[in-house]
Amino acid sequence: MRRMNRGILTAISSIGIAQALKILTYKRLTGKWDLTQVSTTGGMPSSHSAGVSALAAYMAANKGSRHPETALAVVFGVIVMYDAQGIRRHTGEIAQLVNDLEDKFAELSGDFPSFEFVEREKELKELLGHQPVEVFGGALLGIALGVLSARLENK
Repeated sequence: MRRMNRGILTAISSIGIAQALKILTYKRLTGKWDLTQVSTTGGMPSSHSAGVSALAAYMAANKGSRHPETALAVVFGVIVMYDAQGIRRHTGEIAQLVNDLEDKFAELSGDFPSFEFVEREKELKELLGHQPVEVFGGALLGIALGVLSARLENK
């Protein structure tokens, strides 16, 4: 029986560990335990960053920094991390503005009976992306796990 690709296993494990750590960071921030944090987007640390950084660090530790596979993993990782803290974060900020605007419309519709406004049942999801520190935290976690995985494999 063949084993799963170690690079894939390292990246997926890093994502899982980062998601589990969100429970602890949420507890530290709010004082409340919330196990649903394991399935959220956004938050500390970024699991996107952890996964791609773990893969890039694993590849660099095994193949060297000059190998094309390492280059692919690093470039892919930079794009994912940029997207996580850039476009996805801004999308979340826009969702927050839309939700606030809808709340204002709902308030106004009560003052004007002829104004027909149907409120959505569910608000847009606001926590989509990451703050730069969350991306950096995920990247550090991923690098540590990627190097550790490579060292354990090469023993």
